[in-house]
Amino acid sequence: MIPKAELHCHLEGSITPALARELAARNGLALPDGLFGPDGSYVWRDFLSFLAAYDRVCGVLKTPRDFGDVIYSYLVGAAAQGAVYVEMFCSPERPKALGIAYADWLAALADGIDRASRECGIVGRIIVVCIRHLGPERALALVERMVAEPHPYVVAFGMGGDEAKYTPADFAPAYRLAHEKGYGCTVHAGEVLGPESVWGAIRALPVSRIGHGVRSAEDPALLEELARRGTVLEVCPGSNIALGVYPDRAAHPLHRLIASGVRVTLNSDDPPFFHTTLAAEYEAAGLPDTALRQIVRTAIEASFVDAATKRRLLEGVQS
Repeated sequence: MIPKAELHCHLEGSITPALARELAARNGLALPDGLFGPDGSYVWRDFLSFLAAYDRVCGVLKTPRDFGDVIYSYLVGAAAQGAVYVEMFCSPERPKALGIAYADWLAALADGIDRASRECGIVGRIIVVCIRHLGPERALALVERMVAEPHPYVVAFGMGGDEAKYTPADFAPAYRLAHEKGYGCTVHAGEVLGPESVWGAIRALPVSRIGHGVRSAEDPALLEELARRGTVLEVCPGSNIALGVYPDRAAHPLHRLIASGVRVTLNSDDPPFFHTTLAAEYEAAGLPDTALRQIVRTAIEASFVDAATKRRLLEGVQS
């Protein structure tokens, strides 16, 4: 089994149907009709219904323990697929809405990471993310909290949400503060919107990675610039196909990105919603083992973990 590393997975998006049922039962909640199909998987038809299903699943989260159990569950499952390292996108917005203190939320996530590490040896870390459509002021406030209450497992700042809202430059103050305080930086771009979204991100923000970034393939000049900078794309083919960005694997630009000299990684994004796993992404990539191993090395090199852990992880995946 090829060892794997993942840089792009959303905490709430990693909740499996089985875990959703377990958390709902624990919290005395009834899951809505129509959420599951006959085979027990999540059901949705288009992007809006995906968001609705995602929100319904998030509704099972009520306590700090719930969040910790989600990251623990994902890390244990990823370790069984050969993962040695995972960075998880975690947004403080949902726990905040539940009245959960930032420190209590982080402590629960750290507990889940530690439990998985003890049981499986996997290393987990946290990327705190803002939600783009909530606006730049909210993003800056989030970073101010992040730097005021540092945690060793919080290694980076990122941004998800509606790519069409605001511009990357609007979020420059938040990113600048995170970067100045030593945090890694990544941003979702070039998924729903085209190359201009990625251009805007790399010009305005101190990012070393782009979440998705696949539509960079539409602009040869952008590909050259990404290759020149060494910017790493967190590519999620299964997600792109499930959401209709591309019709199938054959149309997906993964191979073209690699051929252009752009550094890429393979990731699962919101795996149970997109009927994928980290292992499935590696298996379906259509790449030889040597190329897949290089992708793993790229992921660890581009990770935001501390240097000593990075060296140890790299030594473990050399072949």
